[in-house]
Amino acid sequence: MADGGAGSVKAPDAGELTPKGRATRDRIVAAAADLMFEQGVAGTSLQDVQQAARVSGSQMYHYFGDKASLVHAVIAWQGETVLGHQWPWLSRLDSMQGIRAWRDYVVSTMRRRECRGGCHIGSLASELSDLDPAARSDLAAAFGRWISAIRDGLQAMQARGELRPEADVARLACALMAAVEGGLLLAKAQRDVAPLEAALDAMIDHIASLTA
Repeated sequence: MADGGAGSVKAPDAGELTPKGRATRDRIVAAAADLMFEQGVAGTSLQDVQQAARVSGSQMYHYFGDKASLVHAVIAWQGETVLGHQWPWLSRLDSMQGIRAWRDYVVSTMRRRECRGGCHIGSLASELSDLDPAARSDLAAAFGRWISAIRDGLQAMQARGELRPEADVARLACALMAAVEGGLLLAKAQRDVAPLEAALDAMIDHIASLTA
């Protein structure tokens, strides 16, 4: 994953930066995230990011000594961004109505994009999981936070007696996440939201069958 540059230079941690420094670092990470989503990690160079972020070479290597450190920052950025965008819906997954509203949001977002791009976290996982163990661990953690948000909603339903006691909420949350990711991938390949709708609806119908 090396991409030239001063790999031995230790970049400052985000917490050590001034507000202006954090803004510059965030601009670099946001530009890198967009480029890596559009053209892949391998197809994105530090020079590409430098130009897109409108920073100098010295600024680039001040914040990120090598491409690997930038990639890990992008993974964290995408994890926070995806969950942040979905949080108004993820925070309401404690009812069947809330689950279906989240489903509609995911489908409508993919439809609006004309089924291009897919999942920002999933795209990184597809490219990096077999190549970079540290990146794979970061991506697994990002998915874990997403699954936890789903599980929390299902557990709240179960605590209120709306979901039967024998329902395995951890397994259901994982399966619903898998339905999202698989559905997004098929929708991207087929340029059609139907596979995403089918995967989500099948899982949501199964959850509904477990309601008290």
